[in-house]
Amino acid sequence: MAPSSSIAVRELPLFPLPDVVLFPGRPLPLHIFEFRYRIMMNTILESDRRFGVLMFDPIQGQIAKVGCCAEIVHCQRLPDDRMKMLTLGQQRFRVLEYVREKPYRVGLVQWIEDRPPNEDLQPLATEVEQLLRNVVHLSAKLSDRQIDLREDLPTLPVELSYWVASNLYRVASEQQSLLEMQDTAERLQREAEILSSTLNHLAARTALKDALD
Repeated sequence: MAPSSSIAVRELPLFPLPDVVLFPGRPLPLHIFEFRYRIMMNTILESDRRFGVLMFDPIQGQIAKVGCCAEIVHCQRLPDDRMKMLTLGQQRFRVLEYVREKPYRVGLVQWIEDRPPNEDLQPLATEVEQLLRNVVHLSAKLSDRQIDLREDLPTLPVELSYWVASNLYRVASEQQSLLEMQDTAERLQREAEILSSTLNHLAARTALKDALD
């Protein structure tokens, strides 16, 4: 269940994760072992089961200002007080200020949403989906293995944009930029550019592979 839009600002426990960007509607499995975060999760489990995930850049040593609220949907307690849990991305937020730092960070956050579109986004979403399928097809051909793209991809443009962004690999900074965008068309257009570039790279590698075979 998504947070009520009437609650514009609230305090939220915050969980920075190195090079991890969570998007709305996407699952995030976690292994909680650090003492302060065990305290945090136990507190959250007794309240509304929600906390904020923020991308931590280990190279820059910086924590992002925009993140995604996660809701704990399943928790398994291990004998040594560690926890394995499954969380699900909910609504995005922006950190306005830190309320406290210890034993774990708590921030005053404001929910953010995409602005209502001024145009029909379905053609752009269809283009992104087709590019994605082409990338998967060429990736499978290059690796000589079966790669199946799920048939039930999100149909709504905003949900598709989150799904594609969450499945980009090893580009946390790019994912963070996509998370921060509040224009669905802009996010989809950037994803089309990324997928087109990837497709061109794969096509060149495929042509070389075919020439050498």
